[in-house]
Amino acid sequence: MAHAHVHTLHQGHSLEVAARGAMERAGEQWTAMRAAVFDALAGFDRAASAYDIAEAVSRAEGRRVAANSVYRILDLFVATNLARRVESANAYIANAHPDCRHDCIFLVCDACGQVTHIDDDSITARVRSVAEKGGFAARRPIVEVRGLCEACAGV
Repeated sequence: MAHAHVHTLHQGHSLEVAARGAMERAGEQWTAMRAAVFDALAGFDRAASAYDIAEAVSRAEGRRVAANSVYRILDLFVATNLARRVESANAYIANAHPDCRHDCIFLVCDACGQVTHIDDDSITARVRSVAEKGGFAARRPIVEVRGLCEACAGV
């Protein structure tokens, strides 16, 4: 059943502080490289690939950063709820509320690439229920809806 609570949506410095705190509570270190990757990810206004992030970090650091290193950090960020992976785009977005755990619903614009993250536990609870009835234990339901955002649809 969905539960109501207040989200604290972070941005800017507040988002970095929240991310660092979530990482440390998970028993992980907030290293300079992890901070650089998170800053780059949070700086995108769309879902970003590991290659996009590696390029941004390379520019900021003045040295080449390999996408493989970024992928490892992004996997850790997803595991610690600092980032969300948009499966169909093989891209990532920063989680603006890393202290809240929800299943993901993404609205993905096919024209501009904009990704909107929505929390609606009632939808994903239904997905979990259907999976369970099929004898499957869903670990992490992700719902992605592809289409056009309001700006691209001209609505």
